[in-house]
Amino acid sequence: MASPADPLHHPGAGAPPSTFEEATYRKVSWRLAPFLMLCYVVAYLDRVNVGFAKLQMTSDLGLSDAVYGFGAGIFFIGYFIFEIPSNVILHKVGARVWIARIMVSWGVISMLTMFVTTPTMFYVMRFLLGLAEAGFFPGIILYLTYWYPAHRRGRMTTWFMTAIALSGVIGGPLSGYILKSFNDLNGWHGWQWLFLLEGIPSVIVGIMVFLMLDDRIANAKWLTREEQQLLESQVSAEEATKHDMPIRQVLTSGRVLMLSLTYFSFVMGLYGVSFWLPTIIKATGVTDAFMIGLLSAIPFAAAVVAMVFVARSADRTRERRWHIALPAFAGAVGLVLSVVWAQSTVLAMASLTLATMGILTTLPLFWSLPTAILAGTGAAAGIAMINSIGNLAGFLSPYAVGWLKQATAANDSGMYMLAAFMVLGGLLAISVPARIVNR
Repeated sequence: MASPADPLHHPGAGAPPSTFEEATYRKVSWRLAPFLMLCYVVAYLDRVNVGFAKLQMTSDLGLSDAVYGFGAGIFFIGYFIFEIPSNVILHKVGARVWIARIMVSWGVISMLTMFVTTPTMFYVMRFLLGLAEAGFFPGIILYLTYWYPAHRRGRMTTWFMTAIALSGVIGGPLSGYILKSFNDLNGWHGWQWLFLLEGIPSVIVGIMVFLMLDDRIANAKWLTREEQQLLESQVSAEEATKHDMPIRQVLTSGRVLMLSLTYFSFVMGLYGVSFWLPTIIKATGVTDAFMIGLLSAIPFAAAVVAMVFVARSADRTRERRWHIALPAFAGAVGLVLSVVWAQSTVLAMASLTLATMGILTTLPLFWSLPTAILAGTGAAAGIAMINSIGNLAGFLSPYAVGWLKQATAANDSGMYMLAAFMVLGGLLAISVPARIVNR
């Protein structure tokens, strides 16, 4: 019997799955889940380590909060431009080659960021990093539809996206340690070492993707023919219930646009926390870089537990909408309380923990909505469009928080804005018809 933490265990509704079916999906999950999580950990670390670099580089380079916020966010403009073409290319050429290309290129660009000396150079490198990474996340979401039917995919998506939280658990203390211990080594600042040392794993893992990842079920030599037939039959049965819309129709669909706005709202909360968490902790009175890193790991560690628990509940009940909305509302409450209790490190950390748990829990479950509707090339384009529009919030969120912080000399307005977006996202999730997604 699968353990409670098994990413595969799912009793489902109706007739229970056969022992052979459960064993097959368990085999697939233990093959894919840890590897995909590793990919996302190094990806997300390179995306948001600029939040820790800020603790030193803004003073070293004379960058204002508004300049930092714009530079942190311009990543998502490059991401937006190449997102849809990248995902369509992945659907055509296969995940192995394309994901490997993405990871190696962004690892190299992340390392080169250590050489920036002006705001313009900072903007250019962040833009290029977004251009290089475009297509990674929606590519993995699409890749999971090649292997899992909807009632199993929610759990797998959650396990994959716990990498966001794990990157916070690992990256916070690691980034704080690098900033503190490597500063002035070889004449380089700590933030320069941060970009260099945290970019190397992306290149290494990218090479591993090329050598180890299988594009489709039929390419997986580690599966028996009977196991391949079982997996292919379940995926084919679900695909037959979907309509593969032309790309143009997908990109103008009202439902896809509504889902894009929903995801945009959640991503506003995500990157508001991700890019500004170290700064918020510092504002409570903590000044040691390594201690800030340790404290920043707490909200993300709690989020791992919340993400897995809520995903298990959603898959068991086959209910999606309220499992998305309630964490979104909890995240909004946490954001508001984080500024109400900003003068107390303990209370502010408790609030930020609640906010992070709520925000991160919404994200993987959100993807159960579009993947229940879209198929084929339409799914590749639709998922990429939702992700690219949603991730424009990654540009707006840190910039808006930085601008509001600079204009008001406080974090309050920025956190209230993020809370409002989390409430909006929760309300939009509830508005999706249950008959479409609860299966």
